Amino acid sequence: MAISRRTFLGSAAAAWGALSLAGAPGAAAASAPGDVVGKITVGYQGWFACAGDGAPIGGWWHWSQNWGQPPSPGNNVIKAWPDVREYTRTYPTAYGNLGNGASATLFSSYDQQTVDTHFLWMQQNGCDTAALQRFNPNSSEGATRDAMAAKVRAAAEAHGRKFYVMYDATGWANMQPELKTDWTAKMSAHTASPAYARQNGKPVVCVWGFGYDDANHPWDASTCLDVVRWFKAQGCYVIGGVPREWRTSDGGSRPGFGDVYRAFDMLSPWMVGAIGDAAGSDRAYENLTVPDLADCAAHGIDYQPCVLPGDVSGRQRAHGDFMWRQFYNVVRAGAQGVYISMFDEYGEGNQIAKTAENASMSPAGLLALDEDGTACSSDYYLRLTADGGRMLKGQLPLSAVRPTRPTLTTGGPGDLARGRATSESSHTQSYGSGNAVDGNPDSYWESANNAFPQWLQADLGPAVAVTRIVLAVPPSSAWGTRTQTLTVSGSGDGTAFETLVPATAYVFDPARGNSVTITVPGGARRFLRVTCTGNTGWPAAQLARFEAYG
Repeated sequence: MAISRRTFLGSAAAAWGALSLAGAPGAAAASAPGDVVGKITVGYQGWFACAGDGAPIGGWWHWSQNWGQPPSPGNNVIKAWPDVREYTRTYPTAYGNLGNGASATLFSSYDQQTVDTHFLWMQQNGCDTAALQRFNPNSSEGATRDAMAAKVRAAAEAHGRKFYVMYDATGWANMQPELKTDWTAKMSAHTASPAYARQNGKPVVCVWGFGYDDANHPWDASTCLDVVRWFKAQGCYVIGGVPREWRTSDGGSRPGFGDVYRAFDMLSPWMVGAIGDAAGSDRAYENLTVPDLADCAAHGIDYQPCVLPGDVSGRQRAHGDFMWRQFYNVVRAGAQGVYISMFDEYGEGNQIAKTAENASMSPAGLLALDEDGTACSSDYYLRLTADGGRMLKGQLPLSAVRPTRPTLTTGGPGDLARGRATSESSHTQSYGSGNAVDGNPDSYWESANNAFPQWLQADLGPAVAVTRIVLAVPPSSAWGTRTQTLTVSGSGDGTAFETLVPATAYVFDPARGNSVTITVPGGARRFLRVTCTGNTGWPAAQLARFEAYG
């Protein structure tokens, strides 16, 4: 099995010294917004295979210690169990049944539907770009990794996401010539895809592992500098996945690598294993992120700090408070992008992808997302990432208070619009009209900006008599008070609409749950439409809940 980043443990976070929580002015980005600057990037492993899935590797790749045998309590390397309900094909393991009695099955990354599902989740939750991890391909893993690159490309193209190749040089003995050959002969071809990430007009590539002071990263500075300069000569925008002590050249960093680090276009220091609670994030803000940003600004380098959800098995997550504190710290410091560690890393327990909510969805011996007693939906950390991305982009105000609810609780019995088909005049980014009827109080529809009027409508199926509708924006106080001017109309055929409630200014106040209730006159109608002609909080129509009751 290839050595992964999970084997690298750096110096103790306690050595970082005294803590100060004073705010810091953001450093200006060296580059304008692109596919990584100003964006949420997720690290994507795509390295899980199962016996019988057709993958060339032919075994339980990264699911078990012995890939030739199915995963079991005695042959296990994962720390959390995935929620597999949305995969069309899964594979039986040697675990006992889940707590709910269902068979314990796992997905294969080699199935295209799996990758498509993951990229759909990215699309739905504001993950802009995926960094496809690529370890030494000159081994028995090579053919499978080559195939995964093609599958990721197809999924990114289908779901409007960007992707780039992120080389992990860990344990790659003949790295210098072989990495160049792999890029030239194989990976560079993917830059022809419209989905391949570009920054400053250049294809993005990342190299992780230069400067680490351990036996798995043995190259000297001149070797590493040669690789960075070679990629730049190929016309690439080059990101460095570097030790968190890159600036001070101590701790986990080899001395004498300053020229290597400052040759990169962007630096992304690794934080897994360095912090495990909110206090650790605060220390990292003071002692790493703020001075790192100042150094990068002085040298014209972009900066992409890591944010991690925390190891489920280590009980680090604190039902999202740990991850949100990191988002708050890197955004208030002025970070120019965020790297999520990781999307699908069930081996480290640091995944944001859908995960078992409780013991009913997991086999015995593995903790679920409710490990601290707080119920969390399986997609909670995807939704939290979406809100962190909104704060990064200025779509939510900077706040230390987590706005994302751990569970989905709205639109209960009687909501005639819940899960119904919707349509819209427009939407921005991934904030489509379906978000308003998905039962999630934190996801929302947002129209195109600076282009009123805008409308959202729901198809209730059969014509029904609706007496009231409930509209809301996300309930967090981070969504400050705003007034939206709204008109409610109805239709029997979706074409000819009559005005039911004329244009009225409605105040969405976080002290009242950021919701309003509008009484609708009697009569059976199939389609309900809300038209917005103004919003004092943002130059667009915004609705997180569109509920209809009879």
